Amino acid sequence: MKFSSKVKKCGLSPMRKFHPYAVAAREAGKRIYHLNIGQPDIETPPQYFEAVRNFRLPVLAYAESPGMPVLIDAILEYYGKHGMRFTRDQILITTGGSEALQIVFNCILDDGDEIIIPEPFYPNYNTMVNTCGAVIRPIPTSPEDGYFYADRARIESAINGRTRAIMCTNPGNPTGNVLTPEEMRMIVDIAREHDLFLIGDEAYREFVYEENEPLHSMGEFEDAAENVVIIDTVSKRFSACGARIGCIISRNTELIGEALKYCQARLAVATLDQVASAALYSVGPEYFAAVREEYRRRRDTVVSRLKEIPGVVCECPRGAFYLMAALPVDNADNFQKWLLTDFDDGGDTVMFAPGGPFYATPGKGVNEIRIAYVLRQKDLERAMDLLAKGIEAYNRL
Repeated sequence: MKFSSKVKKCGLSPMRKFHPYAVAAREAGKRIYHLNIGQPDIETPPQYFEAVRNFRLPVLAYAESPGMPVLIDAILEYYGKHGMRFTRDQILITTGGSEALQIVFNCILDDGDEIIIPEPFYPNYNTMVNTCGAVIRPIPTSPEDGYFYADRARIESAINGRTRAIMCTNPGNPTGNVLTPEEMRMIVDIAREHDLFLIGDEAYREFVYEENEPLHSMGEFEDAAENVVIIDTVSKRFSACGARIGCIISRNTELIGEALKYCQARLAVATLDQVASAALYSVGPEYFAAVREEYRRRRDTVVSRLKEIPGVVCECPRGAFYLMAALPVDNADNFQKWLLTDFDDGGDTVMFAPGGPFYATPGKGVNEIRIAYVLRQKDLERAMDLLAKGIEAYNRL
């Protein structure tokens, strides 16, 4: 049987590819500290569940293909509070941020087209772009320079006749990088000058840890109305990954019109989850302040402990709840497998996401890892102990 060349180009998720080894480790009695998947342990605001309990309709019917007005209006109000003006017809509700990205890619990419994305990047971007027949043109970075990429010459050198878009994840997954307003302005200008789409994946927008730093979005740049596309989601902002509610936001009416075709083809996003997610937008600023402070403490713990391990290269991230680090090991994939099959300390071991699949450039990231600091303080301390002990034992082999 023949399979699509597009699917054959796709790889397994580095966050989930070691699942069979993890199952075997648990069956062998090991406890695993999971730093590999960005699943927040912060409690979902109770407004979500209250909306579910209060839902009263005789028929659970299809929602409107563009999305339910109650949710769209809640999103409009959220952006309005941050000084960004959109209208109902500039927002499409999607099944998570992932579907939003896939729809946008399908709208703008053809076979052989290119999209510029700084590496390392969220590995599922590769899968989504590959299934469009396009390729990622990476902007190279390194652990030693803190994965910095916001340089005009570096970005413009990646543009060619097949380039259709630039994409920025801000704050960054997996690096935790945060663009300054000046860097955002520069990238917007490049997109305008070269007539490119600029896709801002802003799933982690609320998680910026510098004191008194205001929230920023590509949606601020109204002079780039035809260029900017925002990808948003309730998953990380409200610790509601299971709701699977995201959206596409753009002032480019032609793009929204094309994307609507895909929204109609998949009929509708789940009605009940839209109603419940609309209620999430009623949480106050105190919720975000508390969550940011919790993640800031976790970040500081992980960074300080990593810097105690000889040979680790790691910069302190300014946002999201991830960081990338280079380890003093030959191969992070082999190291992770060994941690699950051959290592334990008092019956405990640890999982992370190996760095190679976060890159488009072959051979890069082989000794790097992504850590998601989504565990409580005590568990993070133990996970860092296990990582340090694992590195020491592995390098004695």
